[in-house]
Amino acid sequence: MPFSLYTLIETSFPADRRRIAIEVPDRTRGRTSWTYGELAGAVARAASLLGNLGLKKGDRVAVQAEKSPEAMILYLGCLRGGFVFLPMNTAYRTDEIDYLIGDAEPSLIVCDPVREAETREIAARHDVRHVMTLDAEGRGSFAEEAAKVRDARPVVACASKDIAAILYTSGTTGKPKGAMLSHGNLAANGIALRDAWHFTEDDVLLHALPIFHAHGLFVACHCALLAGARMIWLGRFDRAEVLRQLPHATVFMGVPTFYVRLLDGADFDANLVAHMRLFTSGSAPLLAETFEEFRARTGKAILERYGMTETGMNTSNPYDGERRAGTVGFPLPGVELRVMNDEGKMLPQEEVGGLEVRGPNVFSGYWRMPEKTAEEFAEGGWFKTGDVAKIDADGYVHLVGRAKDLIISGGFNVYPKEIETLIDEMPEVDESAIVGVAHRDFGEAGVAVVVLRKGQMLDEATLIGRLKNVIANYKVPKRAFFVETLPRNTMGKVQKNLLRETYGDACR
Repeated sequence: MPFSLYTLIETSFPADRRRIAIEVPDRTRGRTSWTYGELAGAVARAASLLGNLGLKKGDRVAVQAEKSPEAMILYLGCLRGGFVFLPMNTAYRTDEIDYLIGDAEPSLIVCDPVREAETREIAARHDVRHVMTLDAEGRGSFAEEAAKVRDARPVVACASKDIAAILYTSGTTGKPKGAMLSHGNLAANGIALRDAWHFTEDDVLLHALPIFHAHGLFVACHCALLAGARMIWLGRFDRAEVLRQLPHATVFMGVPTFYVRLLDGADFDANLVAHMRLFTSGSAPLLAETFEEFRARTGKAILERYGMTETGMNTSNPYDGERRAGTVGFPLPGVELRVMNDEGKMLPQEEVGGLEVRGPNVFSGYWRMPEKTAEEFAEGGWFKTGDVAKIDADGYVHLVGRAKDLIISGGFNVYPKEIETLIDEMPEVDESAIVGVAHRDFGEAGVAVVVLRKGQMLDEATLIGRLKNVIANYKVPKRAFFVETLPRNTMGKVQKNLLRETYGDACR
C-alpha cells in the first residue's frame, strides 16, 4: 500500500477486524458502534465520495460539525484520499468562519444542518464549490451520500511532508494562523505517544474531548487507532456519564477542568477507578493542588504532558517513574528542547528563558504566511514556542508562562505563573490569573484576578500585603479583583486577553 498517515493507521488495526473500534453509549438515535472492519469500509466510502465530488489531492475540507464518529470518519477519509482536513471550533461565529474559509479556500465545507443557510452564504462569498451537512447523530447529506458509494478508490500516495491537516491557532493576539501539519508530523507524534503511554489493543479509551482540537482529534484518536484499541465515545464531558463509563475503560484523557469536576463529589473514589491504568491531562496547566487531591482520592497520579497546535506533543511525564506535579516531564523520543535567553544564547538548567523545540513533530509553517513562519523559527529548524520555561536539575520541564504574558514592570521581567502559584497557595483562594496592564510610571503593572473558595473572604489589601512579604516588590500586583469565575475557552484555557480588556484601565 502507498504511504500515508492513514496507511499507518489502518495497518495498525487489530488482526481480528471484528473487534469494536468505537461505541457511542450516550447516543439517542443513529448508529452506536463500529467494528474495525466497518470503520475501514466507512472511511473508504468517505474518501471516495470526496474524490467523486471532484476534489484533488491537497484540496482543503473545512468541517464545523458537532462531535460524532462520522466526523472522525470524515477526517480519516481525508487522510486516505490525500485531502487536507481543516477542523473548526463549533463555537465559532459567522465572522470567524468567514475569515477561515476566505483564508483556507476549501473545496468543501461540512457543517451542522442548523447552520447550513449561513454556511452556504459564506461559501458563495468565497466560491466554495460544495457544502454538505453532518449532525451529532451522524445524519446529514454527507452521511447520506457516503452510504451510497459502492466502489472504493485506492489509498492516495502521500509523502511524509504532504499536508494532512491545517489547524488554526486560537487567535488571542491578532488573526488566527493556520498551522500546516504533515502526514509525517502526525505519524511521528502518534507513534511516540502510543509507545510512551503503553497503548495496546486491550485498552479502552474513554473519549470525552472535542475533536476540532489537536488534543481530542490527534492525541486521543491516534493513540487508540495506532494501537487497535477501543474507544468509548461521548459527545461531550458529562460528569454523570463519565462516572458510568469509567468502569468499562482503562484510559481517560482530559483537561484540568474535567478532573476538578470529577473530584467535586464523593462518588468519585478509588474503587471506581481501581482498574484504570492511565489518566492524562493537557491543553491547560494542571494545578498542583488538583494533582495531589486526585492522587490522595484515587491512588493514581495524573500524567501531565505539554504540546501545542504547531508541534503536537513535545514532552510527557514518565509512564514508569515519578510524575511530578507542576511539571510537564521530559522530551518525547525524537524531540529536542532548549531554553534560550533574549540574546539567542542557550541557558543552563534551572534558568528561565524562551522554550524552543525541534523534531519530526514540528510543523512546516503557517498557511500562506511565509514571513510569520520565518519569524517563529530560529536557525537550525528550532521553533520558538512562545512559552517561558526552565529545565530543572533532574531534566523535568517546568512551564513558567507564555512569552506574550510576560510583564515588564519598571524594566524588570515579571512571570505571571510565579505570582499565580503564590496566590493559589493561599487558603482562601481557588484559582487566580495575573495579567499585565498599562501603568503610567512603570510602563506595565500586574493585576490579579482571583476566584475565592466557597465561603471564604479575602480583600485586596490583605492579598497584596501577603505577597509583599514573600516576593520582590516589583513582582507584586498593583491591584487585585475578585470574581466568581475566570473566562475560559472551550479547551479550558484562561482567556487572559479578555482579562486585559476588562482591567486595562485599572492602573491608569
